[in-house]
Amino acid sequence: MNTQFTAGVQGTSEQNQPVSPLPRFFRARIGSLTAIVSIVSGLLLWELIARFIVNDKLFLVAPSAIVVRFGDLWATGDLQRHIIASGLEFVLGMGIAAVVGVAAGLLLATNAPLRSAFTPWVTAIYSTPTVALAPLLILWFGLGLVSHTFVVFLVAVFPVLVNTQTGIENADGHLTETARAFGASRRQVFTKVLLPGAVPYIVAGLRLGIGRAVVGVVVAELFGAKAGLGFLITVSSQTFDMGGLFVAVLILAVAGVCSSEGIKLIERRIAPWRWT
Repeated sequence: MNTQFTAGVQGTSEQNQPVSPLPRFFRARIGSLTAIVSIVSGLLLWELIARFIVNDKLFLVAPSAIVVRFGDLWATGDLQRHIIASGLEFVLGMGIAAVVGVAAGLLLATNAPLRSAFTPWVTAIYSTPTVALAPLLILWFGLGLVSHTFVVFLVAVFPVLVNTQTGIENADGHLTETARAFGASRRQVFTKVLLPGAVPYIVAGLRLGIGRAVVGVVVAELFGAKAGLGFLITVSSQTFDMGGLFVAVLILAVAGVCSSEGIKLIERRIAPWRWT
């Protein structure tokens, strides 16, 4: 009896002992830690290859040399000017593309006559190479922010539109029928069933649109630009400044990654059930 009581007390005391927060901390952030390790390993491998294998700055620039070139461009103030120009084009173009793409996708998915009328146009314009249209758009809207923003919008809007439309059209039919059977109105079915079910598709479309918007910034600035990261890439390639070229490329890449992660954070806010 005493032995059982003593064992029970010991078992209870062991269960009540505080658990170290460190394992839980690492488990909760295993994805972020893995990403950091992957990035650091990749940069280290890049540095070693550039310094000891290739050893030619015209072919491959080491990350340390890119950091030095970043500091040089930043000290002169040129890099800030390029970042502001490209950032404004990206934010305006992608912002308008997100609003128009989601709205148009919802409209086409819920309106059969409009879908039949505009789907061929969407497919045709989506399939058209934007590089071929960029000079024409600049001719129409002139050199400057408006034409560059329109190029970014044009390349980013269609992934958002198509994914939004697909998300609504692929909604769970059983849920829709159940909602209607319980007397839900058409508006309630749309807001409570169709739209929440389309959130993953919309988020995927926005993330694809961000990637295309970054490319659109570079394409837009290939024609008649006086500032911007795409302009910096063009000038650096013409003058064989590989450090400046990689500075612009990496800034665009980081901007794309940060924007995509920002979309994921927004998804956690508006659709928390997908992360539980």
